[in-house]
Amino acid sequence: MSALGLAEYPRQHEWGTLPESVRRWKRWGTYDFHSKTKPHPICFAAAFDPDAWKRTSLEMVLQAGIELRLHSWFSRTLVEDGKVKGVVCETKGGREAILGKVVIDTTGDLDVAASAGAPHISGSYIVTTVFRLGGVDTEEAERFEREEPEAWQALDREIKHMLGGAWEAWWLKTPLPGVVWCNCPHMPGLDGLKVSDLTRAEVQGRATIQKVIDFVRAKLPGFSKCALIDMAPQTGIRQTRLLEGAYVMTKEDVAQRTRFEDSVARGRDYYYPYRTLLPRSVENLLVAGRHYSATSAAQKISREIPPCMAMGEATGTAAALALDAGVTVREVDIAKLQKTLRAQGADPGDQKGPNADVPTIARSFTKEAA
Repeated sequence: MSALGLAEYPRQHEWGTLPESVRRWKRWGTYDFHSKTKPHPICFAAAFDPDAWKRTSLEMVLQAGIELRLHSWFSRTLVEDGKVKGVVCETKGGREAILGKVVIDTTGDLDVAASAGAPHISGSYIVTTVFRLGGVDTEEAERFEREEPEAWQALDREIKHMLGGAWEAWWLKTPLPGVVWCNCPHMPGLDGLKVSDLTRAEVQGRATIQKVIDFVRAKLPGFSKCALIDMAPQTGIRQTRLLEGAYVMTKEDVAQRTRFEDSVARGRDYYYPYRTLLPRSVENLLVAGRHYSATSAAQKISREIPPCMAMGEATGTAAALALDAGVTVREVDIAKLQKTLRAQGADPGDQKGPNADVPTIARSFTKEAA
């Protein structure tokens, strides 16, 4: 994506709180928003174009020789004697069964595992109809924020109130000139498993977005010519069902940066043991994503996109190792799994280093791109 000019990221020498780095990268969102220091330090993170991500992902899938299926909607899980045998999907061509020796649930809502009877809990959090605006003069907007901080803060507070709340920066720059990404509005009290609530979120979100657009066109420097480009094709859901797996991650595990012998994925500086991806009472099934085995409180502070991607790599690799060895996913050799992940450039979080906050792939990547 970077080669296409559709991904932007700070190089390693720009990480930290140097004023010039913060000024350059803050509005890209490439900072550690969990940090208690002000300003938040710039870190390894990337701002990328969503369509570039989709194209790159498809290219990788095809290059790997994977049989890709789109336009198939999960209906139910096929289970025999406590073992998952596959899933039933609804398609334009009718109902179809897809069988597999290992099934990985990456639905985000634990649809497959819940249908299979895996123990789980239910939780909820704010939902969001993410959107993008075009026609934004980002230089003028940043100038206003920098040179007229009091006036900017007053408008920013009013906009966030209209949005029902937002993260520190309600708009962020993207690699496309004049296009900004908005991770808002925030809507509490809605259930991501209820069709009625999802419908309400779409309607309410669109109404709020248009209200904000009208306001910023009239009031906020840099936004006078802005227009809605798109809303995310699916409402942003942060928490619904959560697996009760072989191990349940706690808030203390995340806050205390607990390390696990069977760690296979990592977040910023917290770790996910393989057991959190493994259902307790269903065989031939793994999970990867925000529905991993955790308490509601723990999931809210550890459900970010990068570690969800890392879980996907870990479970996919585990499935392959299990099939090659002729064992179940519950019997996978964890040391071999960790070694394989490292050989692929991943950081399973099983080793301590001089800078545990910087993944190996991040250090090598930034060196090559500098």
